[in-house]
Amino acid sequence: MPLKEPVNATAESNCRPMLAAKGLSRRFGGLVAVNNVSFTVNAGEIFGLIGPNGAGKTTLFNLVTGLIPPSSGQMIYQGADLSRLRPHQVAAKGIARTFQNIRLFGNLSALENVMIAQHIHSHSGILQGVLGLSPAPREERQIRQKARELLELVGLGDRADEQAQNFAYGNQRRLEIARALALQPQVLLLDEPAAGMNPSEKHQLSNFIRQIRDQFDLTVLLIEHHVPLVMGLCDRIAVLDFGQLIALGDPAQVKNNPAVIEAYLGAE
Repeated sequence: MPLKEPVNATAESNCRPMLAAKGLSRRFGGLVAVNNVSFTVNAGEIFGLIGPNGAGKTTLFNLVTGLIPPSSGQMIYQGADLSRLRPHQVAAKGIARTFQNIRLFGNLSALENVMIAQHIHSHSGILQGVLGLSPAPREERQIRQKARELLELVGLGDRADEQAQNFAYGNQRRLEIARALALQPQVLLLDEPAAGMNPSEKHQLSNFIRQIRDQFDLTVLLIEHHVPLVMGLCDRIAVLDFGQLIALGDPAQVKNNPAVIEAYLGAE
């Protein structure tokens, strides 16, 4: 995959909305998991989503990516309503994600895991692929080469042929990011990417997220419980508590917000 020159993504983000939640709600019976949430994510931002356990963060990610439909409200992506699209349709539009619980194909190699994701953009039909008809072989070679480049990018280039289930937890996280990048997204959602990592690995991850944001001209949404990582990495942060948006702003604003302090630490 050709590498892009770094861009000043944060500067660009000031004027171009990429993703917007508009009065978004999701109910499960009597439980309101997301309650009338509205915010806008600008192009090129690294946008953090934090909150206590059960605040509705992953549910919100599931709404963005089409795993569940909203009970009310809209999810707008570059002016188009995503609210009734299926996950594969959302992915085809340019939104990719990783999961809180890693969802790799454990019995497949790292290379195969990344190649599978690229087939969403394949032009060859199923019959062409099965019979090996042109242009399927040429396209398959291109897909394989791009997958190897992505594995190199995440530091797994020398382990392309190993089964994903044999990787340590941190490397599985990296492989999941490579697979998400294979979808050629414009928006990348990372659900607790630093879970299980030590401080050194978290620092490396933070630098890596900035790198891929710049290199691939991405907008990044990040769920993360490690607050120092979020505060040091994100351009803006939204805070959920019991499904409601209680704070939105830059790290300094959010860090000193009394509602955020109470949600995390409890009232004095």
